[in-house]
Amino acid sequence: MVQRAEMDVAVPATAERVRDLRSEVVDPQVVEKAKRRRFSASYKLKILEEVDRNPGGSGAILRREGLYSSHLSSWRRQQQEGALKALSKKRGPRGKSAEQLQLEKLQRDKARLERELFKAHAIINAQKKLAEILGVDLPKITDFDLDKSE
Repeated sequence: MVQRAEMDVAVPATAERVRDLRSEVVDPQVVEKAKRRRFSASYKLKILEEVDRNPGGSGAILRREGLYSSHLSSWRRQQQEGALKALSKKRGPRGKSAEQLQLEKLQRDKARLERELFKAHAIINAQKKLAEILGVDLPKITDFDLDKSE
């Protein structure tokens, strides 16, 4: 009986521990990977101007914006190098030069003419076969005849 009484007492204590452990289990949901922040050139310049106007309040500005002092130092270096002006340009593909546009036009024209030439050869071959089947003699064209037509 003594063993039975000890077991009755031990079981509830173990069950309470399990309940406590279950409540401490971390949420199994995967946290999304943090994304790198990007700041526009105008934002960088605005923050640098604000910090320059309030030299003693730079810490408050950094806390308010969620920035680090290293941001300011790198932005100042970029400003001195003139990189912020270059960053303010819009991103995207550059326009094509006049030579590239002309080259593309010529390539399209060449492809169109090659298709037309292929069709012309197919028609000429069909005419030759039809003339052969019908027994019609076609005149022979020589290089000399082609020079006269020009």
